Amino acid sequence: MALVTFSSPEYKDKTVYAVAGSDTETLLKLAKEHKVPVHHDCQDGECGHCVVRVSSVDNKHQRMGGPLTEKEKTVLREQGKITKAEIEQMAVDDLPSQWRLACQMIVRDEDILVEY
Repeated sequence: MALVTFSSPEYKDKTVYAVAGSDTETLLKLAKEHKVPVHHDCQDGECGHCVVRVSSVDNKHQRMGGPLTEKEKTVLREQGKITKAEIEQMAVDDLPSQWRLACQMIVRDEDILVEY
């Protein structure tokens, strides 16, 4: 089980349990299940409205989910959140970006902070 803390300056922080390893347990789905008001629109990785900043709360395991999906790479580059060079470096380091699309990021077995 992973602990996911959703944090926003507009709302009180909320920490929830997430089933790790499910291929359908996205951050957005988790937020909706627990009534966390993460902004979203298309829910398919096309619009970029669900962009969030993800960080690990465990300094030993800073994975923060799996690799970026192709949709995430495209949308996050268009929004100026990541560069082509950063995408290439992420592939070498095997570490994802702190910027993610909530509708695309699958929760892993790690405790994370999600700022929205």
